[in-house]
Amino acid sequence: MEPLMISSGVGRATAPMPAPGRAPAAPTLPAEWARTPVLVVMPTYNEAGALPGVVAELMALPLPGLRLLIVDDASPDGTGRIAEGLARRYGPPGRPPRVTVLHRPVKRGLGRAYAAGMRRARELVAPPEPPGGYGGKGGYGGYGGYIAQMDADGSHPAVALPEMLGVAHSTGAGLVVGSRYVAGGRLAAGWERHRRMLSRGANAYAGALLGTGIRDLTGGFNLWREEALRAVAPQEAAGAGHAFQMELKHRAVVRGVRVVEVPIRFGARRAGNSKLSAAVQWEAAVLPWRLLLRGGRPEGR
Repeated sequence: MEPLMISSGVGRATAPMPAPGRAPAAPTLPAEWARTPVLVVMPTYNEAGALPGVVAELMALPLPGLRLLIVDDASPDGTGRIAEGLARRYGPPGRPPRVTVLHRPVKRGLGRAYAAGMRRARELVAPPEPPGGYGGKGGYGGYGGYIAQMDADGSHPAVALPEMLGVAHSTGAGLVVGSRYVAGGRLAAGWERHRRMLSRGANAYAGALLGTGIRDLTGGFNLWREEALRAVAPQEAAGAGHAFQMELKHRAVVRGVRVVEVPIRFGARRAGNSKLSAAVQWEAAVLPWRLLLRGGRPEGR
C-alpha cells in the first residue's frame, strides 16, 4: 500500500493488482491495527444463494476485531433464516458473537437498511463519549472503531478490507472508499456494456454536480471511522436507495472528513437478481440537485 498525497480532503491510494488468474491475498497488518474493532454492515434482501460464501470469506480474514451485522428486510427467500444459522455457526458458546442479525419487518430500500444498521453498529463499536464530546477542528477525534459497508452478493472483494483498514490507519482517513474508478480499479468482465455505461455515467454526472473529488460516489464498499460516520449523520440522509451512498460521501467532504480511495476489483453478482430498479435510478438522478440546494458544493470546489 502506497498512499498518495491527500489534497483538499480527498486522496487516492495505489496497490498492486494480482496477476491474471491469481486470487488476491489479504495483506498482513501490524497486530495492533488488525485487532481494531471493525463492524461490517451488510443489508440483505433475497441473497440466500450468495450470503454463506460471502460471510465465510469475511470470517476468514486476518482481522480478529472484525464482526458482521446482517440487516435483513424480511427476505421471502429465507435469507433471514440463513443469516441466523450463520450467526450460530460463527458464535461458539462462551465467546462474543462474530455475526449478529437485525431483522426489519418490511423492505424500505438500501439506504434505510444501512441507516438502521449503522445506528446499531455505532452502539456496538463506539466507546462512551469522552469528556467534552467529539469536538475539535476536525469535527471528530481519535475514538472508537470502524464501520464498513459491504454488499451481500459477492461483488465486493472481502480480501480488500484489510488493505482499506491499513490505509485508514496510515493516512488518518475518516472514510476509505473501495473504488472502481481510480487507477487499478476494475469492473468484472461479465458486466454488460449498458451497466458499465450507466455506472460510469452516474458517477460522472454526480461528480460534476457535487464537486466532491471522489471518483466512485455511488459505490457501496466503504470503511468509516466511527467518529466520521457520526459526523455525517446517516439517520438524517434523504436517499432511500443507492443514492444514499453519494449523499453520505457528499456530506463527508462538506463536513471536512478526510477521504481516500483505494482500487478494488468489483466482481459479478454470484446469485440472485439486481435491485437496481427504475425508481432507484431516478432517485440517484434527482438527489444531487437536492444536495446542492441543501448543502452546496464543498468549499473551494
